[in-house]
Amino acid sequence: YKKDRRLGELNEKIKRKALLYVSFSLDFLERGTFTEYPKVTLFCAAALFSLLSFAQDNNADIVKVGDSMPAFTLHSTVNGTVNSEDLKGKVVLINIFATWCGPCQSELAEVQKTLWPKYKDNKDFCMLVIGREHTDVQLTEYNKRKGFTFPLYPDPKREVTGKFASQYIPRSYLIDKEGKVISATVGYKKEEMDKLMKEIDKALK
Repeated sequence: YKKDRRLGELNEKIKRKALLYVSFSLDFLERGTFTEYPKVTLFCAAALFSLLSFAQDNNADIVKVGDSMPAFTLHSTVNGTVNSEDLKGKVVLINIFATWCGPCQSELAEVQKTLWPKYKDNKDFCMLVIGREHTDVQLTEYNKRKGFTFPLYPDPKREVTGKFASQYIPRSYLIDKEGKVISATVGYKKEEMDKLMKEIDKALK
């Protein structure tokens, strides 16, 4: 938990510093002082390059819309074992979260309130909520506080979540009955839940 929080805080610090460097660079550009201070020119160029590199890695996507769902197996002493091979012919919603992630909590609360009640009894639908870098024990303790009625699956070594994306959560992937990814999102906005549910309805037809 503490490790994840530190990594999240570090990413935020990196982004803030990068934006500060870019602001500094643009200020020098507006003043036309690049030719007067060659060392500053090099510094600003390096800062801009760093930000561009950060932005290119920002999505950290491995699986994208149109790709096939990767093969995986989830093990849970609480909820049993799920193999991707057993999901053929089903519409699958995969959500990747962490217990320390604020947006993840907001998203899962909305899932519990609106999405899960609507689809939980549909035999052609399966939802997998995966705790990245969490164990069964951690998720059980977490859910004692949350009271979610959908199953939570651990992925302590990122053996499953690492096949979808290298970083940044929450993430959701919607897979159709043919095993193709038809939606892939990162982050959470409440208005996106309605859009997701419409996509699920369409995929279930």
